Amino acid sequence: MDAFRTRARTAVVAAVLMCCLGPLVAGCSGGGSPIGEDAGLQNARTAQPAAVTRADDLQDAYQKVIRDVLPSVVQIEARSDLGSGVVYDDAGHIVTNAHVVGDEKTFRVTTAHSEDPLAATLVSSYPEQDLAVIRLDRVPDGLRAARLGDSGEVEVGQIVLAMGSPLGLSSSVTQGIVSATGRTVSEGGTDGGTGATIANMVQTSAAINPGNSGGALVNLDGEVIGIPTLAAVDPSLGQGAAPGIGFAIPASMVRTVAGQIVKDGRVTDSGRAALGITARTVVDAEHRAAGVAVVEVTSGGPADRAGLRAGDVITGLGDKPVTTITSLAEELAAMRPGDRTTVTFTRNGDERTADVTLGQQ
Repeated sequence: MDAFRTRARTAVVAAVLMCCLGPLVAGCSGGGSPIGEDAGLQNARTAQPAAVTRADDLQDAYQKVIRDVLPSVVQIEARSDLGSGVVYDDAGHIVTNAHVVGDEKTFRVTTAHSEDPLAATLVSSYPEQDLAVIRLDRVPDGLRAARLGDSGEVEVGQIVLAMGSPLGLSSSVTQGIVSATGRTVSEGGTDGGTGATIANMVQTSAAINPGNSGGALVNLDGEVIGIPTLAAVDPSLGQGAAPGIGFAIPASMVRTVAGQIVKDGRVTDSGRAALGITARTVVDAEHRAAGVAVVEVTSGGPADRAGLRAGDVITGLGDKPVTTITSLAEELAAMRPGDRTTVTFTRNGDERTADVTLGQQ
């Protein structure tokens, strides 16, 4: 059957070529039908340029976005790390990832228009959302603030460009689409533990490599819709990056966190739900994660008011099972302060439930 299809397509192509060539040969020789000549030439002139025009339009759109946005993307060099950043305003504030700045207080920043690094100082870091703001000690001429888009309008299938300094290659651009929205992702910690758990992340097929962190994920309107933060890892590749699966913090969260830091010097309203406990993952007799043991309860906090105490093992939140600190953090990330839910836990081997009103992290 496949061989037949191949032959059938070949025959059709040959027939088309013959139909096109007939009038053209006739025209060259001075014979044939003038009507056939006009029709053949018209088809040849109109069909191909339409495709070329569409490709040219898309290429022009890419290049316009790059010209407009790349001046707003910088390279950030800390003593122990290298990443990217996005110019937040005309005062020289730059938003980036908290894991890019680490524990450093001063940085070297290189803009798209200059090879000379500029000095910058940390304003504040918010590791819980993996965001930070630094500020240039001197604002250079031509520095351009990026336009943050509306994360609520991001749709699967949108073409996006990722801009940053992957592997230290400054002002690099990769292309892909939005492949999913609303992802809740937990980062790996530097000590092998769990890092920030971030809700509503934008998943993209645009290549995200080390050094892209803190850069810009941009739509074709030239709006930053997210801050590229991490790539998925594939356990089958020995924790190597999974190609084509990267995640960006949505612009709405970037605007909220950076806006508070710029205005108040710190995050004053995280919008993140909390139970008010210190806890750790526990395992069962077969060494499988089996819940979250409460180590300490914040006095007057949500868990305290709900009657939880040290030694309790949380196994569920709402209708979702909880087996690890990460799974608990992911469920909380999907909720808001003030939400009411049910905590399922065991105490001295007995399963219990308690109603809780979540607080703010």
